[in-house]
Amino acid sequence: MTNQQIFIIIGTGNRPILIDVTYKENKKGKRVVVFSHGFKGFKDWGAFNQIAETFAENNFVFVKFNFSHNGTTSSDPIDFVDLKAFGNNNFCKELDDLGFVLDWVEENFINAEIYLFGHSRGGGISMLKTAEENRISKVVSWASPSDFTNKIPKERIALWKEKGVAFVHNGRTKQNMPMYFQFYENCIANKDRIDIKKAVESIKIPQLIIHGSEDPTVKLEEAKNLQKWNPDSQLHIIKGADHVLGAFHPYDLEKYPTPLQEAIDVTIDFLKK
Repeated sequence: MTNQQIFIIIGTGNRPILIDVTYKENKKGKRVVVFSHGFKGFKDWGAFNQIAETFAENNFVFVKFNFSHNGTTSSDPIDFVDLKAFGNNNFCKELDDLGFVLDWVEENFINAEIYLFGHSRGGGISMLKTAEENRISKVVSWASPSDFTNKIPKERIALWKEKGVAFVHNGRTKQNMPMYFQFYENCIANKDRIDIKKAVESIKIPQLIIHGSEDPTVKLEEAKNLQKWNPDSQLHIIKGADHVLGAFHPYDLEKYPTPLQEAIDVTIDFLKK
């Protein structure tokens, strides 16, 4: 039997960070997994709640949260109702938010081992944060990029600056979601801080990289880059898997899709070792 508790802490720009914690009643072992969602994502997307329960059943405390500027709110945590916040998000705000969550975990789970785990952009944020921290014992990324800036279309930067905003289409919600020019300015001003290659080369703790062979969003080559930069890391390729490992939203299956089950099994085994 697992339990879930909800908390709200203050994040970047005084905006709330909504957190949920899933655990067995005894909280045995005090091994805390902190999960970061990806771009256009949120903590309750797809199978994330079921995944949290699976980890809790394996005696982990599973912490997941919504980044302060992901476009959701505390009262509406699964819909993008605050597009202004979304447009003002950037990588540094997410790194700072993850720092606030780690502070909260450290205060509430004394002497716990802390593992970072993220999907897609959240995996990149987890790797970057690991390089900034000495509180992390292991790090896991699923379907994560090896570069946060290589997809910015250089030929459109001048127009982006002129307009002050560019839009990214959300195929699921049919929303055109704004990204204000501050995003690009933040990337340039903090290029060292968001350099995933530099971060991964510095990681000295156990690292697991999971990627689908048929990921159309983040190519498999990026996972191979990560493993190359940290030869001590473990790369697990899931044959035939896409970017979300067979998951979808809303999620209503009693049994995980085969690629997702494989990713979960490999991750739990890695964290238990």
